[in-house]
Amino acid sequence: MEISGKIKFINDTQTFESGFQKREFVVTTNEQYPQDIKLECIKERVNILDAYSAGDEVKVAFNLRGNEYNGRYFVNLQAWRIEAAFSTSTAPEETPIPVSEDLPLSDEQQDDLPF
Repeated sequence: MEISGKIKFINDTQTFESGFQKREFVVTTNEQYPQDIKLECIKERVNILDAYSAGDEVKVAFNLRGNEYNGRYFVNLQAWRIEAAFSTSTAPEETPIPVSEDLPLSDEQQDDLPF
């Protein structure tokens, strides 16, 4: 799954007693009704956030993870790739190809009737 938007904030890396590392961040989507989506990087992927800061436009690839613990259910969005998003507005516009109806006819072509 992928999501695009602007990084709202990046938390510091959390390291647990077992050595497990986790780093959470929030991306605000670029939609009519923007959504703040919390994602996380775990283990060796916590360092991929070092290249980004709040306000950066990014595209994030993530996996949806769910589990049950003591009768409660949890869902996590685990990011595995983050890349800078580039605006498509800089793409050159295509010039339309002229259609035969758009081309002006010479006087000879206008008077040349087959009957």
